[in-house]
Amino acid sequence: MSKKNKQGLSSAELSNFCGQVALILEAGLPLYDGMETLAGADKESENADIYVSASKGVTETGSLYDSLKEDDRWPSYLVEMVGIGERSGQLDRVMRGLEQYYAREDRIRSSVVGAVTYPLVLGVLLIVIVLILLWKVMPVFRRVLSSMGVAMTESGSSMMNLGVNVGWIILALVGLMVVLVVTGAVLLRTKHRDKIMGLIQKIFPSINKLNRQLTASRVASVLSMMLSGGFPTGEALEMTSHVINDKNAAEKVDGIRAKLEEGKTFAESITETGIFDDLHNRMITMGSATGREDQVLGNLSTLYEEEVESGITRMISIIEPTLVALLSVVIGAVLLSIMLPMAGILSSL
Repeated sequence: MSKKNKQGLSSAELSNFCGQVALILEAGLPLYDGMETLAGADKESENADIYVSASKGVTETGSLYDSLKEDDRWPSYLVEMVGIGERSGQLDRVMRGLEQYYAREDRIRSSVVGAVTYPLVLGVLLIVIVLILLWKVMPVFRRVLSSMGVAMTESGSSMMNLGVNVGWIILALVGLMVVLVVTGAVLLRTKHRDKIMGLIQKIFPSINKLNRQLTASRVASVLSMMLSGGFPTGEALEMTSHVINDKNAAEKVDGIRAKLEEGKTFAESITETGIFDDLHNRMITMGSATGREDQVLGNLSTLYEEEVESGITRMISIIEPTLVALLSVVIGAVLLSIMLPMAGILSSL
């Protein structure tokens, strides 16, 4: 199942909506007429009222941006991108790009959930099994031996205590891991999401790199659309800083605008802020020299998106087997914690 965002729409639903709007625009249909048809087609869906509200807004204002921004159930990124599409005259291109963006987000989220859920379920089962062994089975062993009048040697008793202690330690560690994962997943859905993501990025540098690439992709995409739509560079940068959710990236975009006001060229300003990699900065320099900054930025946006998707795919391919391997080690340790007391019992007979 696709994850619902805080506005109530899943990534798959957002992708479907953007694709349908793009189709309406590419077919040359009036947007208000197409939106009315779209609302009617989705009247049986769970979020039918969202589409009806958007359709009415377009009919009344003639603007999809004005319609969507009045309803906080739409993601802010989508709304701002629609506004840029309308202002640049490239709404069809923006909607097609958003369709691909949310479809990719849905695929990535589903893959991550699948990679984490399986080991998490194993971890919960392991906690239950170890808890039963330590809380129910081991005391039964002790009572049976006591009723049989079997006295354990000092070494056997030590081995049993060691096994029990190891079992409790493993139980605590696995339980802590499960709690951390579940707590992190819950907090990512709250207003503390940015803090949690910042902490995760500090712990896992690879995630920080993917976030920077995704931000660079968004910056390049918005700048490309604005510049190709004929907007002045300063205005394009100002609009871009409003769209980007990453505060550090937004500050860098504002830094580019400040350097332009100081008299530096567009390519020099971008290079000095470090928002793109060195190789890509050289590509922008070449694009500026030939007057094709918008095309180069569009290509960079696609390139960064592909790198992000490839990086996440590699990460997922590592996460699942790694977690399974760790759980296998834990299971082996649990078996040893049971075998040690058994060895102690046998040595005492």
